[in-house]
Amino acid sequence: MEGMDAAHERIVFDYYYNLGRKYIDEHSQDYGKVIYRPVDRRENYVKRCVGLPGQTLQVKNRIIYLDGKANKEPDNVQYRYLVKVNSVITDDLAHDLGISQEDLSYFSPQDMTYNIPLTKKAKDALAKRKDIVKSISDFNNDDTEGLYPLNKVTGWSADNYGPIWIPKKGKTINLTLDNLPLYERAIHAYEGNKLEVKDGKIYINGVQTGKYKFKMDYYWMMGDNRHNSADSRYWGFVPEDHIVGKPIFVWISLDPDRKLFDGKIRWNRIFSLVDNIK
Repeated sequence: MEGMDAAHERIVFDYYYNLGRKYIDEHSQDYGKVIYRPVDRRENYVKRCVGLPGQTLQVKNRIIYLDGKANKEPDNVQYRYLVKVNSVITDDLAHDLGISQEDLSYFSPQDMTYNIPLTKKAKDALAKRKDIVKSISDFNNDDTEGLYPLNKVTGWSADNYGPIWIPKKGKTINLTLDNLPLYERAIHAYEGNKLEVKDGKIYINGVQTGKYKFKMDYYWMMGDNRHNSADSRYWGFVPEDHIVGKPIFVWISLDPDRKLFDGKIRWNRIFSLVDNIK
């Protein structure tokens, strides 16, 4: 859909969306019936709130900017790196650096290169192991697949996303076919309005309009493991009524790669306050 204007993008997306939905409905014996989840049946995720209602958020070369100002990154933020090695990373070293066996599985034996998420601390420690590591270079996540919104060609990627304005309760925006894909889920799914586009015009609850006033505050959430996180870059805005609480402390932490009497319990994390995880 690259090169199309917003109106044509909308027509093409709606056509294929409705075509796919019709096909699934007609072949329910193969795919099952399409159902809607009750509003109280949501998965719980623990994510960091990085954008507040009314702010404009942008990710530029991995760094989050709020209203044009770079945001301080958490100390334990992780990004993927390409780690070229002389020999494989041992289990004990991986354990010490907080690298899981699943992360180690992203290994190319042909060129002896790992693609693994690392904190800055782990990256610096690994770089000092000259006996194992040849080089460490950035992994640029230019993937655009599955990014929010699905029905608009933005050219954004996980590492370079936005700018996008986060809806604020009581604020009114000018609504166009160009920005509608960003806000239609909030208007329709979260705030319960009937939204339609007919002949290039926007209708809300049967009335043609070019404006919308938000009923709720919304937030932008991102995981600290930035290259391996399902978050607002893929979901979009999180409405206030989807936020169920704030974590206070870690009551247990287990290493999935260790046995019970071989370091499985991460004693140094138990009962640590989440507010101390900067």
